[in-house]
Amino acid sequence: MIVNSLLRHKGREVVSLKHTNTVRDAAKLLAENRIGACLVMNDDGGIEGVLSERDIVRLIGTGNGDLDQPVSRIMTRNVITCSPDDSIESIMSLMTENRIRHLPVMEGSDLAGIISIGDVVRHRLSEMESESQAMREYIASG
Repeated sequence: MIVNSLLRHKGREVVSLKHTNTVRDAAKLLAENRIGACLVMNDDGGIEGVLSERDIVRLIGTGNGDLDQPVSRIMTRNVITCSPDDSIESIMSLMTENRIRHLPVMEGSDLAGIISIGDVVRHRLSEMESESQAMREYIASG
């Protein structure tokens, strides 16, 4: 199974904001969309960073809970991405090794979508259920 299969199922919509938006704006955006991260885009439509719940929690945990500062101050700038042709197994390893929960999917220089660890887990559970059902049917057939 490849990443493109996940995107076909979940869609390619990406929630994003600009680097000038405030952390407060970002927290509201994450809550409204019930997501754990969003992309921070530059004026040319390229990815400038990723802002996650973890980034916001880290800010508040330092005692400097200034939610009116721009997201560019706390976002993760070194964005790790994947491609639609990457295998689910390879992105599971990538997410685990880098301790990240969200991966933008790039088709060349174009943003194709974003996948989360939740998307991957849902896929694996579905896959395991299908395998289990196939095994039960095989055993029942004799």
